[in-house]
Amino acid sequence: MKTKYSLITSAETSEREFGNLKRINDNYPKYVVTMDPMASLVNDNGIRVLQAEDFLL
Repeated sequence: MKTKYSLITSAETSEREFGNLKRINDNYPKYVVTMDPMASLVNDNGIRVLQAEDFLL
């Protein structure tokens, strides 16, 4: 099943989700929570991507 807003295939979605976090200059962990099943394959400049199910457990 292909998700409509995949973080991997859509540059627009990726910029929307990661853009603001990339601009924060601190050492705190940053996370993007998504329903995308391929989320565990993404790690963008130290920003961790978690599936919603894993985040809630």
